[in-house]
Amino acid sequence: MTLKDPSFTLGVEEEYLLVDLETRDLVSELPDGLMKKCEAALVEGQVSPEFMQSQIEIGTDVCKSVAEAREELRHLRKTVAEVVAEFGVAPMAASTHPFAKWSTQHHTDKERYHTIAKDLQVVARRMIICGMHVHIGIDDDELRIDILNQAAYFLPHLLSLSTSSPFWQGEQTGLKSYRLSVFDELPRTGLPPQFVSFSEYERTVASLVKAGVIEDGTKIWWDLRPSARFPTLEMRVTDVCPLLDDTICIAALFQCICRFLYRLRRTNQRWRYYPPFLVNENRWRAQRYGTTEGLVDFGRGELIPSADLMAELLELIAEDAEALGCVAETDHAKTIIKRGTSAERQVACFEEAKARGMSEEDAFKAVVDLLLKETLAAN
Repeated sequence: MTLKDPSFTLGVEEEYLLVDLETRDLVSELPDGLMKKCEAALVEGQVSPEFMQSQIEIGTDVCKSVAEAREELRHLRKTVAEVVAEFGVAPMAASTHPFAKWSTQHHTDKERYHTIAKDLQVVARRMIICGMHVHIGIDDDELRIDILNQAAYFLPHLLSLSTSSPFWQGEQTGLKSYRLSVFDELPRTGLPPQFVSFSEYERTVASLVKAGVIEDGTKIWWDLRPSARFPTLEMRVTDVCPLLDDTICIAALFQCICRFLYRLRRTNQRWRYYPPFLVNENRWRAQRYGTTEGLVDFGRGELIPSADLMAELLELIAEDAEALGCVAETDHAKTIIKRGTSAERQVACFEEAKARGMSEEDAFKAVVDLLLKETLAAN
């Protein structure tokens, strides 16, 4: 039986924090009418509330190309920004707010979120974090699991490029992605386990559903998972990026990685398996350092600078980027490494503001202003 080539279509979901333009803090309660007005301005299903009232989520339609995804995201960011501005609010594409306090936040009044809040308690109440999810269309169930098993190796590479959460409740954490520290407190997170087949994956999920622990696969929050709603592989490890070009770069890289692993399968090859213990080390390094200190090359047994690792990855997926028409988008990874991720820019902004004599409060507000500006920079 000949394996049908996957579509490798893509969809991107982004979560934004909603900032009060007067105080630069997060809104603690969603202004009346804001969500309905956003929904009216966009296609059904493209915008929705998130767990916290200070969050909003957007999602593209199924896109045939990275260029199409970029145009959709640009439109979604622009439209949401225009609507919420009428309420004195702005969307911020960053994974944490520099100084907001989680204790002042309220979760959205929906049955699903009431259940989560009751189940997870203080862990859920701390969830003022945002992420970016990329779906890649892979219709064949067994192929989707096969690529899941192999693609986990590359998740730290993608995380390192996305980092945008260096601050938490008015403190510099020393991490480039503090979001993961908060998110990892939830159950059923982290790297996905290995599965021998799609049926084993289904049995694994069904065992928790049968026990009444979860309702369905949407309550499994691994860094990479088979979507419970679509025939896609969903990458969830990354921070949300303020700059749209960075978002599109990461989406393109993940799309190409999936196609690359499929090409290996077509020639009866596969990416070498490394134990989660080792991949988790790189996950931590990406979370801690972003792109500044490199990752471990397990084949060589040594730390390799991020620029060198990215050059190797771009070489591996060169054929795929060409076939998918996203060479420029994947090459942008080199720009991210040279210029620095959002986390680095945020810390630099804060330190420069302090050096100019600003108070700590005003320096944090300067970081917020930077993030708000970058979120709409492509519009």
